[in-house]
Amino acid sequence: MIRHIVLIRFRPDVTEAQIAGLFVALPVLAAKLSGVLHFAAGRSESPERIERGYLHGFTVDFTDWAALATYQADPDHKAFGGSLVAHAVGGIDGILVFDLAV
Repeated sequence: MIRHIVLIRFRPDVTEAQIAGLFVALPVLAAKLSGVLHFAAGRSESPERIERGYLHGFTVDFTDWAALATYQADPDHKAFGGSLVAHAVGGIDGILVFDLAV
């Protein structure tokens, strides 16, 4: 299984409602792509409070690397990613992506 982890530093002018609106794309993507096992999105609730500004994020679990590659190539994923970049501090610099074989 591959866990795709994305952390985002949203611009200060982006509201929680706007962020929730962005994240509604995840279940749509998950439903249309094979190989998606699970997804979750939201705001950090860490008691450690060392997010360093990356207060929102999501994970998507894929069956394998091929399923992740299909997701990455999907036009709806690219549009979703573009929306995240447009709302992140510094554009792409406000996003971290980490893929982990679990």
